[in-house]
Amino acid sequence: MSDIRERIAFCCKRLRLRRLTDNLDQVTADDPEQFLLSLLELEVKHRAASRIERAIKTSGFYTPKYFSDFAFDEVTLPNALTVEQLARLEFLTNRQNLILYGNVGCGKTHLATALGIEACKRDFKVAFWRTAALVNHLTRLNDGGELQGFLKGIEKLDLLICDEWGYVPVSRDGAQLLFQVVSACYEKRSLIITTNVEFSRWVNIFIDHTMTTALIDRLVHHSHLLIFDGESHRVKTSLMRQ
Repeated sequence: MSDIRERIAFCCKRLRLRRLTDNLDQVTADDPEQFLLSLLELEVKHRAASRIERAIKTSGFYTPKYFSDFAFDEVTLPNALTVEQLARLEFLTNRQNLILYGNVGCGKTHLATALGIEACKRDFKVAFWRTAALVNHLTRLNDGGELQGFLKGIEKLDLLICDEWGYVPVSRDGAQLLFQVVSACYEKRSLIITTNVEFSRWVNIFIDHTMTTALIDRLVHHSHLLIFDGESHRVKTSLMRQ
């Protein structure tokens, strides 16, 4: 390494730009300005990739899924929504919700996760929860007097994904806590909900009829309903059927 590059490396370390030091040997340019630009562009690219990786990791996805791998063959979209609009995350920029309804194993979680990861790539703040786990977490926080801090965190999100909505009945107190989360999101941030329970049966899950009605009212006001009506992918690909 030349004396100049050694001095550059020293300055980078002092400025806590250690990645620039690692990239010194990757840049070849005689013009000083071009050399500096190339070095900085590598640093910007690295930081962007690291930021996306952190966002995906902290969002809570169980298994990474990607939009390019999803087939819409057995999904019915509403007239106001196209696959292209989904890919562009227009629902998110418009603060709209998606309700993914249909049989178990038809790809609802795949699509919800894929949209969440795409949102992370575009610097939106995302959180992914299985609904039963979210209710349990809310209950623990409420019992410990820490619920308000969590709700303030919800207010910083752009997208909240609640997977397996209604798969497990919740207590009246749990339903009230979940209602607070939905209310915190209403018209301010987007929700994606995956469920195999039709609206008319939600009262069996959330116990209180009045609260269930209010919950549905807030969710559907700015929502697109996507219907998944195919056979379970897990059943299709089961070793028992091969």
